[in-house]
Amino acid sequence: MTGLMWVGAVLGALAVVVVICVVALRLLGDSRWADLMRRHTGQLEAGRVHVQEAGQGAIFQGAAQGRLTSPTRFDARELEGLPAPVQRYFRAVLKDGQPIIGAASIEMAGTINMSATAERWKPFTSHQRVVNPASGARPGFLWNAEIGMFPGVPARVEDSYIAGEGRLIAKLFGLFTVAEAQGGGELARGEFMRYFAEAPWYPTALLPSQGVRWQAVDEASANATVVDGPITLTLLFGFNQAGYIASVRAESRGAGVGKDMLMLPWECTLSDYQPQGGMMIPMVGEAAWMRPEGRKAYFVGHVKKLSYELLP
Repeated sequence: MTGLMWVGAVLGALAVVVVICVVALRLLGDSRWADLMRRHTGQLEAGRVHVQEAGQGAIFQGAAQGRLTSPTRFDARELEGLPAPVQRYFRAVLKDGQPIIGAASIEMAGTINMSATAERWKPFTSHQRVVNPASGARPGFLWNAEIGMFPGVPARVEDSYIAGEGRLIAKLFGLFTVAEAQGGGELARGEFMRYFAEAPWYPTALLPSQGVRWQAVDEASANATVVDGPITLTLLFGFNQAGYIASVRAESRGAGVGKDMLMLPWECTLSDYQPQGGMMIPMVGEAAWMRPEGRKAYFVGHVKKLSYELLP
């Protein structure tokens, strides 16, 4: 009995040490990750700050090609000549005179599949900052997420498109690097694709006055093209019977990073539209790869909070 008590005491002490180590790692990781996110968010916001300091009369030189200044409010007259489903969409989600969105903050919670072949769904919470060309900056976003890999063991993940470059960083506890990539090429293209596909969360970014060109496909879909620097994207937007965007599809997006990148069709679906800030906004988003064996969802997110910075 004495031996068993001794073993129990040792195991209890070890458990306390493990808990202390985990707490220490968590605190240190939280601090270092917060510093990194502040630095990268500063890079995202830098263009906006520069233009704001220059005053409202500044010339915007962002990504909206062929456009010197941005209107501050939605004018329904700019819908003339657009494909019918696109007109229905804007009339369903915007009111004439709606202020243009310069930036947005999106808080989400959901699940993400950590495996390309198996079902390894993990819970996540995230804060996403989005900057639109209307603010005078290049379009971009920073998705800052915490994924619960194991009980008490979080992974910190950044997915972003900043100043024309894509970035993906994943660190256990915010300290130990699991994946890290940054640059142009397919990585930047894929991240810009995410920004564009998620535009129904900040819908004024899809207006023609914001640099988007729409082309008719049929009564329920239309192609949209946007340009940022050397990147030109065309995505297929699908609309439901209520007039809302239900899906966004790319025929080719890079799945993976570096040498492991595989080009696959990609789809984002959007649902549960609710009024937010005077607009109709989807509160649920899902992303999936179209793999040879079939559609493979890997992300389901639920919007918990939305806030907008509108042009004056």
